Amino acid sequence: MTALDVTTVGVTGKAARHADFTEFATAATPRLRRTAYLMTRDWHLAQDLTQTTLAKMFASWRRVRRASNLDAYSRKVLMNVVFDHRRRRRDVVVAETPDRGVDGGGRAELQVTLLRALATLPDRDQAVVVLRHWEDRSVEAVAEILGISASAVKMRDMRALARLRAELGEDVRLS
Repeated sequence: MTALDVTTVGVTGKAARHADFTEFATAATPRLRRTAYLMTRDWHLAQDLTQTTLAKMFASWRRVRRASNLDAYSRKVLMNVVFDHRRRRRDVVVAETPDRGVDGGGRAELQVTLLRALATLPDRDQAVVVLRHWEDRSVEAVAEILGISASAVKMRDMRALARLRAELGEDVRLS
């Protein structure tokens, strides 16, 4: 009878870890997918990269779930997955309109134009712009996610915005 109790406790602990991860993944998937889309401009690839991110986190969930900031940790894993994917495959993806509706008034054209201009930036600069301006992360949070110093984030951000202004023209407000 005691052996059954030990087995039951083991299954319950494993089930609790699975439930804990499922809850995290359900909440994190939309934001991770949106970030991946902004980095790749392809919803299907963004979904694949999000799934890869979640798989990597699940593989070490016992250790990962004790992280002080799961949100930042998951973004760091996602960015590493995106950078790894780009290193393996250097194809240029053509920007598409998002799979959700956008209000009129030229907003869709502006969004496509911004995504195309964003695609001209180097990977790390693109990540800084996406995390800082689309996701409204602090300089410190971006530095932690990308594993670089806060001053490097500021410098990359300044240079990336200057490149985007040059690409888009001064009449487009970027920050």
